[in-house]
Amino acid sequence: MPNLKYFSGFGNEFATEAHSGALPVGQNAPQKAPLGLYTEQLSGSPFTAPRHLNRRTWTYRIRPSVMHKPYERIANGMVRSTPFNEVETTPSQLRWDPLPLPTTPVDFVDGLTTLAGNGDLTMHSGVAIHIYAATKSMTDRFFYSADGELLFVPQLGRIMLHTELGILEVTPGEIALIPRGIKFRVELLDPQARGYLLENYGQTFRLPELGPIGANGLANSRDFHTPHAAYDDRDNATFQVVAKFQGNLWASDFDHSPLDVVAWHGNYAPCKYDLARFNCINSVSFDHPDPSIYTVLTSPSELPGTANVDFAIFPPRWIVAEHTFRPPWFHRNFMNEFMGLVTGEYDAKAEGFVPGGASLHNCMSGHGPDAETFDRASKADLKPVKLEGTLAFMFETRFVCRPTKFAMDTAARQHEYYTCWQTLKKNFKP
Repeated sequence: MPNLKYFSGFGNEFATEAHSGALPVGQNAPQKAPLGLYTEQLSGSPFTAPRHLNRRTWTYRIRPSVMHKPYERIANGMVRSTPFNEVETTPSQLRWDPLPLPTTPVDFVDGLTTLAGNGDLTMHSGVAIHIYAATKSMTDRFFYSADGELLFVPQLGRIMLHTELGILEVTPGEIALIPRGIKFRVELLDPQARGYLLENYGQTFRLPELGPIGANGLANSRDFHTPHAAYDDRDNATFQVVAKFQGNLWASDFDHSPLDVVAWHGNYAPCKYDLARFNCINSVSFDHPDPSIYTVLTSPSELPGTANVDFAIFPPRWIVAEHTFRPPWFHRNFMNEFMGLVTGEYDAKAEGFVPGGASLHNCMSGHGPDAETFDRASKADLKPVKLEGTLAFMFETRFVCRPTKFAMDTAARQHEYYTCWQTLKKNFKP
């Protein structure tokens, strides 16, 4: 197990070297880079993006990224991409059991399954929502997405993300963010791993503005951790790099490990975050606030106040609102909600929504607490209550999430999901 070290901060400028003297001083591209390394810039935004939105990292590596054979198309497996038109999208509420874990050795790439998505990756808009399930590590195989940045939400099993810019150990209850284009491999630290993977085609994730909340709260920048430089100097095997490009999978053979960055500096880098450090903001008087108060990260769109996608969580917290129906109320939204559960129970569902499962409530489709939860919450003694042992999350998108054919046909789909509301009683008494 490597001795992992991290920097603190979100979107900061970092400088790190795995060998002393590997970073040039005072300039980015000297005539000869230190230690015989190659200089290579990695740009995550247009060159002329405003300074506060500009993302780039200078790397100093053993070999430049251009050293590989031509990419060739390989089978997409269960990975799908825009325009997500395999089947018609239903306005009905959808829910799934956890997808079964593989019974044979399957790595992260081969175990990737797309459930839904929207937008147009060629226009840098929308998302894809995947489930990963793996039973073996990637060793001489690597992956990157040129289509979007990747947000890992592990649900089962610890994983080690070996990236070009360093190593992240990520456990259930944490998230990891790998920017568009950065190569990595997934090592399993437990026999099995499963989780949710959001591919964000739009603007890079950032911390939401706090507005009237003030200067503090929600996810604090200091709690995001970016890895120190760590390189992989191997050239005694054939290494395969799988690229997701324009919705399809492509592969190329390298004669060296692509994770050979000895030093780097910049603000375009992977990071991880412990969701237990999220500082919840909630009502201390009455009523249940909008779920936007639970936003960890947001990818804005060109429309002010309208996110391409928000990542929100529902963690352990106190509920104290007086004369209030405390679970989420019944609602119909402009925004579209894909929910997952990492651990425990979700306070709006009594049964059927289990860790590893998922639900999808699209634009203007009614949803809310099931009948059992409604009945219990309507009669509850409104003393302060601490929700414990729970962690649910939501990918909230501006575009309708269009399920894949697999998502609609899989045995994991709960066709009777709608029945959880059918026993709600008529209580009207004029």
